[in-house]
Amino acid sequence: MNSTSALAGQVAPKAEDAAHDLNSKSRTGNTASDKAAITITGLCSNSLNSKAAASNCKTVITQSQFQRIIDAVEPNLPARGRREFAERYADALVMANKAEQMGLDKRAIYEEQMKLARVQILSQDLKKLIQEWAAQISDSDIEDYYRNNIARFEKAEVDRVFVPKIRSTPISSDVKLSDADQQRYSGESQQAMKNEATTLYSRAVAGEGFTELQADAYRVAGIKTATPATSMLIRRVSLPPSQVSIMNLKSGDISSVLADPNGYVIYRIKAKYVLSLDQVREEIKEILRSQRLKDKMRDVEDSATPSLDESYFAR
Repeated sequence: MNSTSALAGQVAPKAEDAAHDLNSKSRTGNTASDKAAITITGLCSNSLNSKAAASNCKTVITQSQFQRIIDAVEPNLPARGRREFAERYADALVMANKAEQMGLDKRAIYEEQMKLARVQILSQDLKKLIQEWAAQISDSDIEDYYRNNIARFEKAEVDRVFVPKIRSTPISSDVKLSDADQQRYSGESQQAMKNEATTLYSRAVAGEGFTELQADAYRVAGIKTATPATSMLIRRVSLPPSQVSIMNLKSGDISSVLADPNGYVIYRIKAKYVLSLDQVREEIKEILRSQRLKDKMRDVEDSATPSLDESYFAR
């Protein structure tokens, strides 16, 4: 819940009642927490019908009272944010008091707005409670997940050649190709690059260096920019589904030509190892938190089934 929506929830009670409650509570003690945090001169329960009375009264919100408000809406609000919130809250109390003087709280729409505010606040509080529960991950939960999903934490040092799917158009941009010519060129270009990927694979198996292979892939594709580095570290979870199989290879193995969204790739495994539990502890914690949150929210959503009258909403 952000501070803006929280503020709306806080000023929902009648301003007269809030002012009376705050004033009465502020006179109950003299501790540090009972010192004023916000003082609003001219706002109090007897100021509704008398301007003279309003000028002689005030509402005092103590530090402890203000802290309870903050705890209810955004406990971790930084000092600067608290000051901004206090200013907005005080302004809102003054405006709410004026609105009551005008009788805005007597309108039928006000009751519906209060009902909606109650639903929104309860819904937000439930989500917050579920999020707090989902974040309570024990060390044993983390260790069990690590043992049962050890393959997820494998890391491989690889060489990779990327072969673009099509060649850059060698024709001047001033030349307008017909749709048929463009389609024919695209088909020929894709087939040429697919053939090049097969050739590069054979050269890789024969022992040629991947840096040289990558340079040739770009040369054939007509790409003038610098070729990318071929050495990289990868994990199973970072690979697209069509390339996950390379994590089953052994050190020294070369993959087949694999599909990539923009072309083809060939991998050579240089080394493989498993990340330690300490290295992935926070990652596992987030995985479990996210899954627990998703499962609990699904349980809540599945507990009831809304249905809409489509004939009504189609109007």
